[in-house]
Amino acid sequence: MNHTGSPSLRVPGDKSISHRALLLGGIAEGESFLEGLLPGADCQSTAQALRAMGVEVPGLSARGDEIRIRGRGLRGLQSPERVLDCGNSGTTARLLLGLLSGLSIEAVLDGDPSLRSRPMRRVTGPLQSLGARFQEEGEADRLPIRTAGGSVHAGTIRLAIASAQVKSALLLAGLAAGVGITVVEPIRSRDHTERMLRRMGVQVSEGNDPEGGWRVTLEAPVVAALDPLRLRIPGDFSSAAFLLALGLLREAGAGPLRIADVGLNPTRTGLLGVLGRMGARIEVESPKGVDDPAGEPVGTVVAYPSPLRGVEVEGEEIPALIDEIPLIAAIAARAEGTTIIRDAGELRVKESDRISAMVGNLRSVGVDAEELPDGLVVRGSPAPLSGEVSCHHDHRIAMAFGVLGALPGNDIRVDDPEVVSVSFPGFWEVLAGSRVAVADPHPTERAPIVTLDGPAGSGKSTTAREVARRLGFRHLDSGALYRAITWGLMRRGVPESEWGALAPATLQALDLRLDPVPDGFRILLEGEDPGDALRTPEVTRGVSKMAGLPAVRERLLDLQRQVREWGGVVADGRDMGTVVFPDAEVKIFLTASLEERARRRLLQEDRPAGPRETIEEAARIEARDRADRERAVSPLRPAEHAVPLDTSGLTFEEQVDRIVALVRERAPARE
Repeated sequence: MNHTGSPSLRVPGDKSISHRALLLGGIAEGESFLEGLLPGADCQSTAQALRAMGVEVPGLSARGDEIRIRGRGLRGLQSPERVLDCGNSGTTARLLLGLLSGLSIEAVLDGDPSLRSRPMRRVTGPLQSLGARFQEEGEADRLPIRTAGGSVHAGTIRLAIASAQVKSALLLAGLAAGVGITVVEPIRSRDHTERMLRRMGVQVSEGNDPEGGWRVTLEAPVVAALDPLRLRIPGDFSSAAFLLALGLLREAGAGPLRIADVGLNPTRTGLLGVLGRMGARIEVESPKGVDDPAGEPVGTVVAYPSPLRGVEVEGEEIPALIDEIPLIAAIAARAEGTTIIRDAGELRVKESDRISAMVGNLRSVGVDAEELPDGLVVRGSPAPLSGEVSCHHDHRIAMAFGVLGALPGNDIRVDDPEVVSVSFPGFWEVLAGSRVAVADPHPTERAPIVTLDGPAGSGKSTTAREVARRLGFRHLDSGALYRAITWGLMRRGVPESEWGALAPATLQALDLRLDPVPDGFRILLEGEDPGDALRTPEVTRGVSKMAGLPAVRERLLDLQRQVREWGGVVADGRDMGTVVFPDAEVKIFLTASLEERARRRLLQEDRPAGPRETIEEAARIEARDRADRERAVSPLRPAEHAVPLDTSGLTFEEQVDRIVALVRERAPARE
């Protein structure tokens, strides 16, 4: 049945498949074409690690557009010159530990404080039994860890706990070393790695083990080269699960909710069985690729509002729904009766201790819940829920309570809504697009984007910074990003004469990130805050030329657009309203007379501002204006619907007052 009248939503690309496609595409022989990659923070960590080892990985498109990766071959990765920062991505760290140990590449892997708290010997231990060597450079069983050579040999590993990450690390180690590997798990875990290896020409067999459990074998002889990938990555089932839950928990008569192009890998969809036992009505439309052992099945999932009842979740069904257990607990809060979850001790070593975090948060909003050593108990109730929950920097906890907060009658706020960008950028917007009155997860979540564009010397940055402070927004200084690129290339010794011919791979190799802080965004280049180095005379002289290069502007486009997910941003520059945020809620074009801009520039830089100096500076600014207007890429011009504001006769306070009033007038409900 095709429910064409019901809402149809989409979710970002599958996170697990995206990681593997990037890694295997990077060591394939030839060019891989990948569409639908998840652009979240975890996959960005994998992409950046590959760039550090010499792989040309373009920026990951926020829209999932196709990218091309030119693989370096199975033995072509370079030893990185710096620490590989895995961010908060356990998948990045664990899969790289396997791949690099098989290649005998020496590297140091590290991560953020959350990832540093997660155990790594569950991966390094089995790898060491196959001949790999590691050096723990910090706390035992934790990152940072150095891959210290060794020689991986063939063997059989029996895992005490089923884990797709550990299994994949072992298979990648065998692939890289060219030796056969057998992994036996107590029960079957996700098989994305096996499917993708088959797709690339590798022989992988699997089935029941004679001694019990599930056996996966990378067959010898192992291929010397991997076929490149041409892959459209399906929507992430774990992300779609939150929208399925919303569809089930909506009021009766609301109609079905459809999520299109969702991955339906049978090792990932255990949640459907649990929801079925709870009384959910869920249908799958147009499934494709179900019987392809080298592909990923895909279909449209339809959820109907359904009365739900409590169930027990345990045993062999846990691995196929481990990521969805926080959501099951949230759904159970609205089901009739008691839900008991056992055998899920693995949740204590995820991005957070998800068992403790879920129980504590459920209680904080009024749900009767208790903690078990390996699970939790939730007693459902129709009573309204209200309160603030702590995400513990965990995206799945944020989204689980986002679903509960979206239901009529509930008033729930999550303390860190931005964390969902790890796996589901735009989650709050998609939730709002589901035709449900969504509770605001954070006071700034619906706040507008405000753009301040204008010519050189018009005071954009200082004005934008103060406007943001007055509104309680974050300030995005686009000029600082171009300065960071300039500084990074200068530090690498790239002469200015070569800037115009910069290859995209060279720019992508610059690890440039934006780290949200209360009043703006901290720029990190190669994991380092450049600070005052961005304002040196050398950088100032070079940044204008850098900002005019199409490749550089393209490099920064997706990075700047990522800030929209935080909302409440004042962005200043030359093309914020025309190119970067053409859909910004409030656009302003600042200007001032040439003489006034020259005077301000001189005072800003602590230079003499006499008549002669002002005339000379005005001439330089006029030349800059002309060049900016005549640029082939993003020429300086007011954006459509931008409000012009000539500040020549205004004090700084007066111009800030006018802009703040304009924002409050044009987007009062969004502030």
